[in-house]
Amino acid sequence: MKQLLFTILVLLAGIPCVFSQDIQLPEPDKTGGMPLMEALANRHSTREFTNDTIQPQTMADLLWAAWGINRKDGKRTAPSAMNRQEIDIYVATPDGLYLYNAMTNRLKTVLTGDIRALCGMQPYVATAPLNFIYVADLDRLMLGDFNDTPSDTYANCGFIAQNVYLFCASNGLGCVVRGSIDKESLGKKMKLRPHQKILLGQTIGYPGEE
Repeated sequence: MKQLLFTILVLLAGIPCVFSQDIQLPEPDKTGGMPLMEALANRHSTREFTNDTIQPQTMADLLWAAWGINRKDGKRTAPSAMNRQEIDIYVATPDGLYLYNAMTNRLKTVLTGDIRALCGMQPYVATAPLNFIYVADLDRLMLGDFNDTPSDTYANCGFIAQNVYLFCASNGLGCVVRGSIDKESLGKKMKLRPHQKILLGQTIGYPGEE
């Protein structure tokens, strides 16, 4: 009710008003694609991207391939040590920053506005249509010491990133995984908690001429 009243007042005052909305993704298509050996043969890093938008169905399929739920018990398309599932995928687009919820197949709005330039130090990061930011929530590990991120967590992140590589190779997309990130600045912008740690980024889009 308060938001509705606020919206009415803003509209009466003639002030533009934009409220962020979560994105319900289409049901992922779990069929088809390139044979695995062909996808492995085509897997490579891409550092030149077009501005072509990634459509919702492709986005849904990509996120499911990366870290979606593929069994009734809630387990995922990538392995996770002791099934702690401590990795979250944040999705940076020209419109905002979103958090992928595999249970509901939704992108939850975290921030509005374009933060792609903060997602990495290479020039192409700011203009490619999509950046994944892999964040470990160390609270899920129930550790006594949060100073060091366990090697298992980095391995789990690598499994997810490789799933993205194979999906991209199979579906005409390009991607590159990156460690060159100002993690402190990006983490502040994302309003991460102290025990949430940025691990890697991965830039995704349709490949340009290299």
